[in-house]
Amino acid sequence: MRIESNLPNNPVGNSTPSVVALSRPGFSQALAQTQSANVKVIQAGDTLTSIVRDQAQKQGVKLSASEEFRWAQALAADSGITNPNAIFPGQKVQLQNMLSQWQAGQTQPNQASGIAPNTSNTASASAAQPLSTSAALNKSNVINAVAHPVLSQTLDRAVARGFIPKVEKQDVYNKVLQVANKHKFSPDDFARLTLMESDGMNPQATNTRCHGIIQFCDGPDRGAAEVGFGKAPKSILGLSVYQQLHLVDTYFDKVGLKKEGPVPLDELYLAVLQPAARGEKRPEEPLGIPGKQAKYLYEGRDPQAPMTRSSIAQGLMQNAVDRLGFKNFRSNSAAAVPGNTVANAINNALNPASANALDNNPNSAARIRLQVQKAADYDAIEAPKIWLR
Repeated sequence: MRIESNLPNNPVGNSTPSVVALSRPGFSQALAQTQSANVKVIQAGDTLTSIVRDQAQKQGVKLSASEEFRWAQALAADSGITNPNAIFPGQKVQLQNMLSQWQAGQTQPNQASGIAPNTSNTASASAAQPLSTSAALNKSNVINAVAHPVLSQTLDRAVARGFIPKVEKQDVYNKVLQVANKHKFSPDDFARLTLMESDGMNPQATNTRCHGIIQFCDGPDRGAAEVGFGKAPKSILGLSVYQQLHLVDTYFDKVGLKKEGPVPLDELYLAVLQPAARGEKRPEEPLGIPGKQAKYLYEGRDPQAPMTRSSIAQGLMQNAVDRLGFKNFRSNSAAAVPGNTVANAINNALNPASANALDNNPNSAARIRLQVQKAADYDAIEAPKIWLR
């Protein structure tokens, strides 16, 4: 016996709905709702991270800050966004892959969708393609307080103050080591830098013009613009410490730390504070940094006195000692090598005789005039970075 079907002989499965089906009441509306649920149109003030966070809350998915960052990179890849740090109102973000993975219980994006295309100028480049030596670091689940005592205590302090969630502490530590290894500076020196710039990795530190853990400043060709936040620099304040460290990596790529050897503390800090001042290599020569800076950075902590490479290094070391409560001062800076004049100055930072020698410099008036002249020269190049924290 043969049974004849009354239905048309059309394939069953993923066939395209017929015109009749599409015209049925409610079908078009349901289809539009399904499609719109999988697409987010970017509004003013949105970031990919904020979109991930909002969707996670709606879906009841709990994500750490590092997981939010990785999903933001995945969204960029899925949506064809070249620079995850530069999105614009009206752009469409494809949510389908992320939402389907969450429904399957995944809290980490698939490898295929976790890397945005053409990330050479974005902060995601280092996250997607870390150095081989850093890959081993990222597998570590131990913070080495002996090898990096300043970084370790800075992270403990940041967790205690709410700057870093406790569950993110290891990720932040590993990322600092990765960036330090790549750019050849001491992890402890980076901690000293952040203790001066953001009270020790406060991601919301700001002086209205400069923002984040190393104070990315607004304005053309300044820090925020270098890492893709030129149009919305204050958006950096919405990123976690772990996320901002990816911007730090990008910034150091752009500003150009020297690659021929270890980067000393003063060179690292000048790359953030006033890159143009790095041309002066003499440790005791006035640098002419414009604007009001922290007293620690000047000779004798006197804002009217010159600021030099030596005074910067000494000030950063002493500031870390004071903020972290170190009783015994010892430098483990990458700069502490024989024959390095700046390193010798750092190691003598708490020697009162050195401070007295600076105060009694017979050429102090001439040095101050030179400081003022250089500050005026830098002011003509770019607006000063004002220290208000």
